[in-house]
Amino acid sequence: MTSVIRVAIAGYGNLGRGAQAAIKQSPDMHLVGVFSRRDPASVTLIDDSVPVYSMDDIEKYKDDVDVLILCGGSKSDLPEQGPVLAGLFNIVDSFDTHAKIPEYFAALDAPAKKAGKIAMLSVGWDPGLFSINRLYGEAILPVGETYTFWGKGLSQGHSDAVRRVAGVKSGVQYTLPSETAMARVRSGEQPALSTREKHTRECYVVLEEGADAHTVREAIVTMPDYFADYDTTVHFIDQQTFEREHRKMPHGGFVIRSGVSGIDNEQHNQVLEFSLNLGSNPEFTSSVLVAYARAAYKMNVAGETGAKTVLDVAPSLLSPKSPAQLRKELL
Repeated sequence: MTSVIRVAIAGYGNLGRGAQAAIKQSPDMHLVGVFSRRDPASVTLIDDSVPVYSMDDIEKYKDDVDVLILCGGSKSDLPEQGPVLAGLFNIVDSFDTHAKIPEYFAALDAPAKKAGKIAMLSVGWDPGLFSINRLYGEAILPVGETYTFWGKGLSQGHSDAVRRVAGVKSGVQYTLPSETAMARVRSGEQPALSTREKHTRECYVVLEEGADAHTVREAIVTMPDYFADYDTTVHFIDQQTFEREHRKMPHGGFVIRSGVSGIDNEQHNQVLEFSLNLGSNPEFTSSVLVAYARAAYKMNVAGETGAKTVLDVAPSLLSPKSPAQLRKELL
């Protein structure tokens, strides 16, 4: 194991910028380069001492990178890039289309095992940290129900999906949790809530010139895996309003496990809750990616290969501190 982990970033949008900032806060890591599909000369980094390379040349650097952080979108970037890059590097990504995680896992597992690499997928806060807390809740309170609420906040994956709709010039999507539904869960009621009862979605869209608003709205609200199962409102606004009101990226959410302990007449309600309140969704997601990049590297050095998720990672592997330090300082 090297003393400093050599990390590279593939893709330099909001996640890529956040990853660069998080790596600068990690003394055990060094950013060796950024790979982009754009002309490298046109990419401006927050630290311009880091070289930018063409994505077309990425295979040339497979021996110079310990972990590659993939910062593309889940809609089309990661499904194309992930299986290819898993055959060259240890990779970490934030694939967040929950319904397609099993098939994406399989697509990464074979090339990663063949190459002797780790492919860490679906790393972030949901899927990611929320997934871990859902597992804790079910394991600790096996008799009960788990509830996940998102927002209020801007979803990167859903916003990316909106922007890929034909006729959309600019677009964002906000997820709003139902306060009524959360209050019922926190009370220990364990209600049966439909997808529509838990959240609504709001989209703010700037149309391309000549685009038809009705066509764009229908394409968004009927999109499977993203909007079809929710009450979705699409607001059409001008570019100035978009720039003024929709450039920040807050988010957050809650995982609540409502269960019971004890037996017969001696049962007690128990509620376990984990929450996040994020000033910047992409910067926080990137911070999670960087921590799991460290874990992916350690696991690979220990001889592990193949696709992995956050559910497969021991918490101590996320930290740059030694196990002895962690036992002394955190237990």
